[in-house]
Amino acid sequence: MKALILIDLQNDFLPGGALAVSGGDAVIPVANRLMPGYALVVATQDWHPADHLSFASQHPGKQVGQVTTVAGLEQVLWPDHCVQGTPGAQLAAGLNLGGVDHVVRKGADRAIDSYSGFFDNDRRTATGLGEYLRQQGVTALDVMGLATDYCVKYTALDAVGLGFETTLLVEGTRGVELESGDCDAAVEEMKRAGVKIA
Repeated sequence: MKALILIDLQNDFLPGGALAVSGGDAVIPVANRLMPGYALVVATQDWHPADHLSFASQHPGKQVGQVTTVAGLEQVLWPDHCVQGTPGAQLAAGLNLGGVDHVVRKGADRAIDSYSGFFDNDRRTATGLGEYLRQQGVTALDVMGLATDYCVKYTALDAVGLGFETTLLVEGTRGVELESGDCDAAVEEMKRAGVKIA
């Protein structure tokens, strides 16, 4: 069975949000159009505590976009976003929530960010997504969402690593592009790892 994975389609990643992805709102109608074609649709949701250490606000003197070390891992510093229970953390207002079968929350550990829908960035803690998909009999995944160069990339790479046949739906994906070319590089990295590009 093939499932559709909707990655972080949350208000804070849409135009006007705390960490807006340019054109991010354009992927919502794509998701709504595609969902009925799948037996299973899973959404991931960034779910950070208010003092999450990926937030630049937790590091005096540091700016958004700078890279620091947190818990021994390189960490890009972001604006405060997707704080648990806030409107920004909610799944996008225009998303057909009735078409979503299951939601996986990630990034709830204050010290460790979680780009992938499958694991925290230290790869010690699983989110439960892989186990859930296997229980449902899923063998193939189509992935789309926000953002190409971070959460979409790491989710797709982990999906392939876990043995799922994985396809990136480019029309339903937009990127942060902190540096020019980041999105193209992410797509190439996914291709090299065995992700199909559609």
